[in-house]
Amino acid sequence: MQQVPVVTIVVVIFAIIILSNAIKVLREYERGVVFRLGRLINAKGPGIIFLIPIVDRIVRVSLRTVVLDVPPQDVITQTMCRSR
Repeated sequence: MQQVPVVTIVVVIFAIIILSNAIKVLREYERGVVFRLGRLINAKGPGIIFLIPIVDRIVRVSLRTVVLDVPPQDVITQTMCRSR
């Protein structure tokens, strides 16, 4: 049985890491803004996105509505009365 050279194993592991960084999946409620070397390229919709590793960077933007509970506040008003 032949032994696999260490260099081949390192190259395969490196290729797997590069491919895992190149493929991104955006959910239905997300959009992605792609930057290439710091410059805006375009916005991507939901689905599979392919990037160039190290060169491209994606920023995920959620389109979901955020609901916040606002506590009730006391309101002080002043009514102005006119004398007739």
